[in-house]
Amino acid sequence: MPDRAALVTGASSGIGLAIARMLGEEGHGLTLAARRPDKLAAAADDLRGAGLEVEAVAGNVAGEADVQRIVAAHRERWGRLDVLVNNAGVGAGAAVGELETKKVDLQLGVNLRGVILCYRECAELLRAAGAEHGGALVVNTSSISGKSGQAWLSVYSATKAAVIGWTQAMNQELNGAGVKSVALCPGFVDTAMAEFVREQIPPEEMIQPEDIAEAVRFVLRTSRHCVVPEIIFQRLGAAL
Repeated sequence: MPDRAALVTGASSGIGLAIARMLGEEGHGLTLAARRPDKLAAAADDLRGAGLEVEAVAGNVAGEADVQRIVAAHRERWGRLDVLVNNAGVGAGAAVGELETKKVDLQLGVNLRGVILCYRECAELLRAAGAEHGGALVVNTSSISGKSGQAWLSVYSATKAAVIGWTQAMNQELNGAGVKSVALCPGFVDTAMAEFVREQIPPEEMIQPEDIAEAVRFVLRTSRHCVVPEIIFQRLGAAL
């Protein structure tokens, strides 16, 4: 049984999968969570093929019962939680006059409500790890659009700005318990979510998922008294 364990949401591809792989390399037992069971199973098999220990639990972090089930499965498998990665996210672009309530609710639910619910359900485990070694870590995937709101991505930008604010609040609330939080704010990353801009920005010119994972590795290795509250990843030549 590994002496460290991590729970990663939105872990079936892209940034989440890259971070999960890195955490496995760093010796963490892994729980992967994502909405699509088939894609999640493939990701889990890939990591197991690399010799990593993996539990996979399908679910939607916007749903309270799903979050509780995911965390319960993690607790049963590993008995501890040292790193929580709130990476699940969705985006839907539209002009303000054309916003569909269903898509507004979807983004609010996954991008913000899911983060809040995961913190709540994982708080006891995170505090226990913080008390043990002072280095429990929560990674929240925000976006560069959370730093500078973007037209036609207004709801997405608002949810990601809220994630930054939530991260700041959690550092004030939990640092004393040995739990640190960091908000990741990348520009376009070469993932499926950036598909809509690939005619303008070739994938090879985008930030890579492994760039994000390596930043998390750095935060993971900082001393217990060092808090990195936010990291901005800017694409070469792009404005914030």
